[in-house]
Amino acid sequence: MVEFQTPHLDAVFHALSDPTRRAMLHRLSNGEHTVSELATPFNMSLAGASKHIRVLESAGLVRRNVRGRTHICELQAARLAEAQEWLRHYERFWTTRLDDLEKLLRDEDRTSAGAIGPTPTKPAKP
Repeated sequence: MVEFQTPHLDAVFHALSDPTRRAMLHRLSNGEHTVSELATPFNMSLAGASKHIRVLESAGLVRRNVRGRTHICELQAARLAEAQEWLRHYERFWTTRLDDLEKLLRDEDRTSAGAIGPTPTKPAKP
C-alpha cells in the first residue's frame, strides 16, 4: 500500500504541476534525451531546462547521467506508479459515484416512462 502523506508524493505532484516538465517527461517516455534536446521545443536556455530537470530529479522521475560534457536524461517511472496508486484510490470513489448516478438516472427514466403511460396511437386513415 502506498503512503498517502510522503515527501516523495508531494515532490511528484509538484513536478507534474508544470506543463513544461510534463512535456519533458513525455519526451523521455520514448527514450533518453540530452538536456539540449529537452530544451529545444521550449526555446529555453540550457540553464532553464536544467532547473526543470532538477525538479524532476528531486521527485525521482528522471535520472541524469553525465557523459563528458553531455548530460543524458532518462525517465524513472517508479514514482509515477506511486502517484497513480494514489489517484487510483479516488478513481474507485468516482467510479462508485458515477455508477450510483447512472442507476438513479435509469430509475428516473423508468419512473417517468411509467407515469406518462403508453403513447396513444392515431387511427389509420382509410
